[in-house]
Amino acid sequence: MNERTRTYLSGRFGDYYRRSDIEGPPASNEREWGHIPFTPGEGTTMIRHQSWHEVAGSGSITDSLAREQPRHVYHSVGRYDDPDASRMGAKGWRGADLVFDLDADHLPGVDPEATSYAGMLAACKETLFDLLDFLEGDFGFTDPTVVFSGGRGYHVHVRADRVQGLGRDQRDEIVEYVRGPDVAFEDLLRTETVEGLGLKNPTQKRMLPTEGGWGARVHRHLLELVDEIRELPEEEALARLREFDGVGEGKAKATLRAATDSYDQLRDGNLDVHAAVVSIAKRLFEQTLAEDGAPIDEPVTTDINRLIRLPGSLHGGSGLVVTEIDRGDLDDFRPLQDAIPAQFRGHEVQVEVTNPGPTTFDGEQGFMIAEGKQAVDEALGVFLMARGRAEKVAE
Repeated sequence: MNERTRTYLSGRFGDYYRRSDIEGPPASNEREWGHIPFTPGEGTTMIRHQSWHEVAGSGSITDSLAREQPRHVYHSVGRYDDPDASRMGAKGWRGADLVFDLDADHLPGVDPEATSYAGMLAACKETLFDLLDFLEGDFGFTDPTVVFSGGRGYHVHVRADRVQGLGRDQRDEIVEYVRGPDVAFEDLLRTETVEGLGLKNPTQKRMLPTEGGWGARVHRHLLELVDEIRELPEEEALARLREFDGVGEGKAKATLRAATDSYDQLRDGNLDVHAAVVSIAKRLFEQTLAEDGAPIDEPVTTDINRLIRLPGSLHGGSGLVVTEIDRGDLDDFRPLQDAIPAQFRGHEVQVEVTNPGPTTFDGEQGFMIAEGKQAVDEALGVFLMARGRAEKVAE
């Protein structure tokens, strides 16, 4: 980024903040604040260990941001007695939000070199729903705050009182659970004793839990498979079951019979309707662990002093708004359209494209950006300059 581009972006970021109304997170005065300015060269400088008073003073946070024109803005997940103390040990830690970070660059199956920016964001949004399923379904967090990071993914903040005092080890256990615990199939099962029914001696049956947790996830996949094969012609159903390792013709036929004759028991979680069903459930367990975990960035969640992006601020690597999203609006949220600052729309800017190629932006799918000088909508121009694909042209 050359000096002209840096000066232009810094000024326009300041203009954005002058026309914005950003509120800090809960307990803003108990948090550490930091920012990265538009500095010359390739490196960056983090200015941190600031208090809310230092940042906002007697005015608002947006007044300060309009003056400073920062490239990136952060606040701590932790809350402190003295947030501006220069040493972490002197801040007086009070507690910390539980924060999760999903970064498209770190998702299984996503190759940053081969996948478009828009494609990575789409994959990350799908994974976000998996994470929310854990937080809402397994942990009972009813009001997580969902934020598009403005860059490559999403942040989820949990600010419930019961998480504030969790230490690093406890947060690490949550990470392990969400990413996929190191457990054996038998660890998920519970055993129930069956008596009566003319049985001389009580017997036991192995059950998959149906009410929540990883066991319920395996049970859901099992029941989906059972429903699938019940709808297929017999030969197709048997072929579908033989796709699982270790399942031959005999186990496939036994599982298909169980799907018909013992459906109610399978729906209730009973695996001991036939040994073949147990074999299928074990294979589904392995598949569930591999596919259903949310690949969150572990250091973000376990770090009780972490700095995280301020919602409403601009991301200096994209020019997009770090956007808080209502849970009910998440399905329809389009980051490369809905996170564009309104202040950057409606007029053109002259840029020199240095890194041409396909681009997705503002609802346009896969259009080409040619090399050289050209006039583009300012929102697109800021996006290209912030991502290092263009430089500002003198006008």
